[in-house]
Amino acid sequence: MGYMALVIVSIFWGTTYLASRIGVRYIHGITLSGLRQTTAGFILIAIFLLRGYKIPQRVVLSKLFVIGLLMLCGSNGLMTWAMQYIPSGLGAIISATVPIWITLFSYFLVQKTKLSLQLIIGLVLGFAGVAFIFYNYLSSLMNPEFRFGIMLSILACIFWALGSVLTAKWAIEVNFLYGAGFQMFFSGIVMLLVSTLFMGQHIYVGNFTTELWESLLYLILVGSLLSYSAYIFVLNNLPTSLASVYAYINPIVAVLLGWILLKEGLTWLMGLGCLITLGGVYLVNNAVAKNKRLKTAE
Repeated sequence: MGYMALVIVSIFWGTTYLASRIGVRYIHGITLSGLRQTTAGFILIAIFLLRGYKIPQRVVLSKLFVIGLLMLCGSNGLMTWAMQYIPSGLGAIISATVPIWITLFSYFLVQKTKLSLQLIIGLVLGFAGVAFIFYNYLSSLMNPEFRFGIMLSILACIFWALGSVLTAKWAIEVNFLYGAGFQMFFSGIVMLLVSTLFMGQHIYVGNFTTELWESLLYLILVGSLLSYSAYIFVLNNLPTSLASVYAYINPIVAVLLGWILLKEGLTWLMGLGCLITLGGVYLVNNAVAKNKRLKTAE
């Protein structure tokens, strides 16, 4: 079951960039993400309440609220918004740097990892690969909207990394999936309020096109409920080193789907940059894993 869940995460999470890219053609990215997270969170919470679970204590809910703001408002919300301005494949490649950001924040906020040569090379390669990919988009970088999309996607990675580090640091005592339901629901409500009250975005369900409904339902059912549930299952049933495999496959899936279905650009330079980035991420993950094994042995 663990390996099946890993396959689901590796493949289907990569497809959500495509679904988001399609959805933002019709509504704002923050609104799309808000609808997705609110609905998926409500469904998860309802399932656990029906199974007899009690509402977590206030201190637990407050921590889930903060993590939800970082990982879902700050990360998923901004990345979905970014899909209005940049190709889905490029967004996925930038997201592949998340493990690098997590390593950096863990170093300063949790426990200082030994700065081995392999770790330093991995960090440099990871960011260099993304910079290399931008060579393919030199003309696009002159477009303010494209630059804004890049900024949003980088901020999304930073917020996800911060949320991940806080999750590990706080070690909240609640069923992971139940907690994820509250994170989704809280963040979804916040994003809908922000998009409505501060961004002037209003939801008219009667104006939803068939393509938008398909995008939204796919993001709710496959992106949030299926893939995220599978991700939580993988984290709790497989070694961390194996669970991180999805980070290498997601960008490849997103790039290929964007190229095939949305006619997004794909050149050998972009492919090479993607491989360099993933290689850097692998070196970072491997260096961190080695450091943990050494500390355990001590």
